[in-house]
Amino acid sequence: MSRFTDQVALITGGSSGIGLATARRFVAEGAHVVITGRDRRRLDAAVAELGDRCVGVAADVGDPDGVDAATTAVRERHGRLDIVVANAGTGTFKPFAEITVADFERTVAVNFRGVFFTIQRALPLLAEGARIVVNASWTLHRGNATASLYSATKAAVHNLARTLAAELGPRGVRINSVSPGYIDTPMYPEAELDPAEAAANRGRVPAGRFGRPEEVAAAIAFLASPEGSYINGQDLIVDGGLVAVVPGG
Repeated sequence: MSRFTDQVALITGGSSGIGLATARRFVAEGAHVVITGRDRRRLDAAVAELGDRCVGVAADVGDPDGVDAATTAVRERHGRLDIVVANAGTGTFKPFAEITVADFERTVAVNFRGVFFTIQRALPLLAEGARIVVNASWTLHRGNATASLYSATKAAVHNLARTLAAELGPRGVRINSVSPGYIDTPMYPEAELDPAEAAANRGRVPAGRFGRPEEVAAAIAFLASPEGSYINGQDLIVDGGLVAVVPGG
C-alpha cells in the first residue's frame, strides 16, 4: 500500500517502540517523516534504518524548546504537516502516597504538556485534511493500582483529542487517540519483567500475549489513512481484549 505517498508526518518519541514502528509503517507507505527522541544514539540508529525520507530531531517534548525544535525542523524541511502522531510518553508507577512533586512535574510535562504543545505548535503547518493521532493508554479506561499519575495524564490527552476534534473539525482536521494495552516495548519489555508479573499480565489478556509495536502502528496508520476518514474524536483500544473482556478460565 502507498496510502501516504509524499505526505509529511511528525512523530514524537519516534526513535523506539511504538513511535519507531509507526515511522517504519509511514515510510513504507510513502511518507516523509520527522521523528523526535531524547536518546541521540537511538535517534541516529532509527534515522539510519529509515533512510533519506526520515529526519531526526534530538528533542525532549517535555520541554517547550524541544517542541519548537521539532516543528521548526518540519517547517524548514517540508513547510507543512499532513500527519501528527503525538506519541512521546513516560511512566511513573508508584503508590499514590509516594508520588513526589518531581514525579508529577516530569510525567505531566511529557505526557500532557508535551502533547498539548506539540499539537498547538503544529497548527500553522497543518495541511487541509490533516490528521492527528495521540497515544493514550488502556489505563484511562480502567482503574489500575500504582498508575494514578500516568492514567490521569492519559485521560487528559484523550479528552484533549475529543475537544480538538470539535475545534479543528471546521478546518477538515481529524484527531483521535489510540490506547495500547500491554505492548512489548523498550519502555515495558516483556523479557525484562519479573516472570510472575509477565505471566499475570498475559493472563489478563484474552489474546494470551503482549502486543507488538507494529500492531499499534497499524492502528495509528488506519486512523491517519483515508480508510479512517469518518472517524473523529474517538479512542481506538489496541489491547487484545484487556479492557473489554474477562478471560475464560
